[in-house]
Amino acid sequence: MFRQQSHKQILDNLTSSVLLLDESLCIQYMNPAAEMLLEATLRRLKSRPIEEWLSPSEEELKVLRESFDSGHPYSKREARLITQSGQELIVDYSVNPVPQSGLLLEIQARDRLIRIEREEEILTRHATARTLVRGLAHEIKNPLGGIRGAAQLLERELEDESLHEYTRIIIEEADRLRNLVDRLLGPHKLPNIELVNIHAILERVCSLIQVESGGQIRLVRDYDPSIPEFEGDSEQLIQATLNITRNAMEALQEAKTPEPQIVLRTRALRQITLGTERHRLVCSVEIIDNGPGIPSDLLTSIFYPMVTGRADGSGLGLSIAQSIVNRHHGLIECNTEPGETRFQLFIPLEQNHENLR
Repeated sequence: MFRQQSHKQILDNLTSSVLLLDESLCIQYMNPAAEMLLEATLRRLKSRPIEEWLSPSEEELKVLRESFDSGHPYSKREARLITQSGQELIVDYSVNPVPQSGLLLEIQARDRLIRIEREEEILTRHATARTLVRGLAHEIKNPLGGIRGAAQLLERELEDESLHEYTRIIIEEADRLRNLVDRLLGPHKLPNIELVNIHAILERVCSLIQVESGGQIRLVRDYDPSIPEFEGDSEQLIQATLNITRNAMEALQEAKTPEPQIVLRTRALRQITLGTERHRLVCSVEIIDNGPGIPSDLLTSIFYPMVTGRADGSGLGLSIAQSIVNRHHGLIECNTEPGETRFQLFIPLEQNHENLR
């Protein structure tokens, strides 16, 4: 019994998707990684035929059956797999016959490996940009303080009141630049760690967007009630999600999109790798609009400070949102095409709040 529990614990913590098929090629066991990949539970797929989730040719089915009969393992590259939502994935899988048990399939999603590489690149680029901004902010704020102080001293010495207008302009512009630099750096105070409910955060955002848009944009809520509360800074997470949702609202308004709509969708995901770190349980928040999409030449740099596709945009909203989610050990990704732009926030549900500080 102990060995069985130990083996199950090992399988449950694998990032590879593992399935056990019987002689009829029906699923008898699947680990959590496989459930996440197929977007269905073992209870739902157990004893269902292989054609409902893998798209093998007759030749592939024949090779699977021959492997079961002969006991010879083999591997298949770039096979097609269909998730329960209808999404098609390209996967590699290996087949190992297990005596008196069936066929053991180990599946590696090629899409997932590409995604991990992309996430590492996003995190690296954002960290590089943050380091550059911090250094630049330090170099800017020091002389700004001197300029402001000198202008104040000069104002006191000027007897002609009409000249005070010029010193006030210097002081106000110095303050404006200092505030801009502070915004570039993002939240500078320590996070207020408490148990937060992601749906309460999204409802607050919906209320604000409803008011700002004058009720002209349809907000669709698609929530997963199983997502537990987690430790985080409620105000900062409101700011991050509001920045993204407000960008979607403004894009819809500027494009005058017919029947404008924003979807807010939450899901609990298991065994997710963010960058180089794997998390057992992650909260996924998707913010989807039906606007014109983001230009392809901006897509790779939208999380950089001062990058924007709008004439009156500051280019800070997405950079700040990414910084906030990064502080919660998460990540924001974006996929876009004309008619649909999807921002997806990944926030680990199991984390040490000390690491958020």
